[in-house]
Amino acid sequence: MKKVSHLLPLFLLLVTLPCLAQQFKVSYSPSILNKPFTGHVIVYLSKEIKEPRDAEIGFQLEPCFSVSVKNVKPGAAVIIDDNAVAYPAPLSDIERGDYYIQAVWDRDLGGRAISASPGNLYSPSQKISITKDRNKVFDIVATEVNPDPQFKSTDYVKELKIPSPLLSNFLKRADSITGVVILPKEYATEPNRKFPILIEVSGYGGNHMRYSGSEKPGLDMDSIPVIKVYLDGNCPLGHSVYANSDNNGPWGDALTTEFIPAVEKQFRTDGARLLWGHSSGGWTVLWLQTHYPKFFTACWSSSPDPVDFRSFCKVNLYEEKNMYYGKDSAMHYMALVAGFFPWVAMKDIYQMENVVYRGEQMHSFNAVFSKRGADGQPEEICDSRTGVLNPSVFEHWKQYDISQYLYSNWDNIKQDLDGKVRLSVGKQDNFSLNHAVTLLEERLKEKGSPFQVAYYPGDHFTLATPQYFSDGYGFLKHKYLEWKAAH
Repeated sequence: MKKVSHLLPLFLLLVTLPCLAQQFKVSYSPSILNKPFTGHVIVYLSKEIKEPRDAEIGFQLEPCFSVSVKNVKPGAAVIIDDNAVAYPAPLSDIERGDYYIQAVWDRDLGGRAISASPGNLYSPSQKISITKDRNKVFDIVATEVNPDPQFKSTDYVKELKIPSPLLSNFLKRADSITGVVILPKEYATEPNRKFPILIEVSGYGGNHMRYSGSEKPGLDMDSIPVIKVYLDGNCPLGHSVYANSDNNGPWGDALTTEFIPAVEKQFRTDGARLLWGHSSGGWTVLWLQTHYPKFFTACWSSSPDPVDFRSFCKVNLYEEKNMYYGKDSAMHYMALVAGFFPWVAMKDIYQMENVVYRGEQMHSFNAVFSKRGADGQPEEICDSRTGVLNPSVFEHWKQYDISQYLYSNWDNIKQDLDGKVRLSVGKQDNFSLNHAVTLLEERLKEKGSPFQVAYYPGDHFTLATPQYFSDGYGFLKHKYLEWKAAH
């Protein structure tokens, strides 16, 4: 015993160091919630973004920390320290310096983005200085509540919120599908005329509130007046992509049997149902067209999320073992500048989303494609610490591989689907989505499919030229006129 007694002070130092790390004492005022809180508390930091809770998760790589708590009373403090789930490192290991800081208390009342979800509590931004002083404690008090934005309908723009028995039964609570109906100017001037509907699905993060208060009539679809139906797809776990899933519920069935029939009942439609969307919206409309081929007239899918899982942002999920690193140990990237220069690493986006635990892009994929886990949450396609892929989770993902679905089922669906699909994508897509489109195109050529596939100069954002839209809307116009001639 005498020989090791000199090690006792060192041992005591080591076990007490975590207690000496910087801490955030986070609380909320009873003036904004006068009852106990159960859920997640997230602290956002940034050296440059004055409202750090508004950072784009995974794309703006800022420190963040989260803890799960139960029955925290108003005014009581939650400690954020090295025990919190953290990105990019535990609190005591992040870079020293001045930061803007905000805390959000997530009540998970239905919004997608935690930072902006209606009803969530948050603290005003304040500036702090994190130094080598390990005794420093920062008090962060939430005094604000995210409002529930109210849509303003106008003569041309109408919010439509349709209660969904299908989703409500699945979720065990009342739920609706919400969209915006945008009428053409001819709707008022030609009261006996009926119009096709053009259903636009937003990309990830889009929001139908963008049309609130708009006094503008809907634009023509290449000289054809249409009733535009805008869907944003937001749900608590991300973008629903209007696909039936184990976690989000039967969104596809609810859309086709509840929402769209309600639109057609309330407005003068002629029965044609055209689809278009970009990015996550592009994946959505391709999924809807291929899985409800008789219901929809035609679709234009623009730069869709991965449509072939042999290239999930260039990761071959059928062969590779790790989401973060390739077989040669090279890092995998979720996003590239001009389709070439590294921008966002898979490792960073997954590990940051491990802190901001729901509603973000990779969570969204898990929520749609994965089974529901024993804990009630979507099973994760990869280990957030190591990037190791989970083969059993991927087995469930395979049913959402549109390319594989088409290849395996083409003989059964071709009669209802032939000629109804146009796919277009930029040759330098930032998320390497063009590679998945190419794989799908090659597979369908084996089946003799007449899908239209077009590649344009530009990336995920810069391909949207007047010519690009003219070609896409021109395809939909042609398919509509074919449909009209047959009806």
